[in-house]
Amino acid sequence: MDISVVKEIKDREQRVALTPDGAHKLIQAGHCICVEHNAGAGSGFTDEQYLAAGASIVDTNIAWSTNLVLKVKEPLASEYSYLNGQILFTFLHLSGVEALLTKALLKHKVTAIAYETIEDKNGRFPLLAPMSAIAGNMAALIGAYYLAKHHQGNGTQLGRVLGKRNGKVMVVGDGVVGMHSAITAAGMGAKVFLCARRRTKYTNLPLPLRVGIGYLKLNPVNLAEYLPDMDLLIGAVLAPGARAPRLITESMVKQMQPGAVIVDVSIDQGGCVETSRPTSHSDPIFIKHNVIHYCVTNMPGAYPRTSTIALTNATLPYILRLANKGVRVLRHDPHFARGVNTCNGFITCQPVAVALQLESQYKPLIEITLN
Repeated sequence: MDISVVKEIKDREQRVALTPDGAHKLIQAGHCICVEHNAGAGSGFTDEQYLAAGASIVDTNIAWSTNLVLKVKEPLASEYSYLNGQILFTFLHLSGVEALLTKALLKHKVTAIAYETIEDKNGRFPLLAPMSAIAGNMAALIGAYYLAKHHQGNGTQLGRVLGKRNGKVMVVGDGVVGMHSAITAAGMGAKVFLCARRRTKYTNLPLPLRVGIGYLKLNPVNLAEYLPDMDLLIGAVLAPGARAPRLITESMVKQMQPGAVIVDVSIDQGGCVETSRPTSHSDPIFIKHNVIHYCVTNMPGAYPRTSTIALTNATLPYILRLANKGVRVLRHDPHFARGVNTCNGFITCQPVAVALQLESQYKPLIEITLN
């Protein structure tokens, strides 16, 4: 199969969808790989390294013209003209953005496979997990950064001071993002409250990692009671394929202390805080009700080397299967098939159709002919 790697154009997005080593393994399997010029530069991978791996270096038009296009983030409006019935394998987060992208995918009959909705046999999200881990680690660090007084924060440091924990952090959600956020914040020396509907993941944490982390039942009463005392709120709620539920209301945000920080990692799926709106690495924060909001939609792009290697390690087995057998492989793997969000002009992920109010254009993948 002809496979291409497209250069990312989202604001300060330096990741690339495939490492040179990943390209070499696909070439060894008999596939042709072309990489857009300088696609890997931001992650520290040169065109020469891709050439040495056996790939071709091409311009943008050719990169978009192959059977299978690999990306990291969703196509932007300036890229819609390149859509033409190909297989697109990338993070999409269609429920969290305006319907224009989804409509473009439908119009051009793109088979759009989203990393974030592919599941394994245990119901986990293996391609989302590495990026969630990196974003979770970042959330605590970013929160600590913006709490500094000269960044308009309340001046609280997250860290031990002569052995005493300092700063209070609430993490809403106990998935990969939430657990990494909680562990990182506690490791820095903050007092952490992990809010989740069930206690299971908290109690399964090894005792050394649980130090400094307390469990809090996730419900509106506890959120309203505890939030006013928090220095940092990390939103880490996931609703697979769907829009993130807005668990933190505007009235709750109004009760937070001036200079507190919100890092809404759920923003890719629309955000779990009512006052959140997407921001970028170039313009990462805004202040509303005297609370700093950080809502960057491609957080792991700040650490592209680590992110690219981790992403390729996760995606490569799926890319190989797709390249070796084509889309028909989806008929025999329902977990992989859950990644398909659009196909042959239909939305095939029901939560996306519901979130975008496009239910009339939904059709189960099993009812669609795969060529």
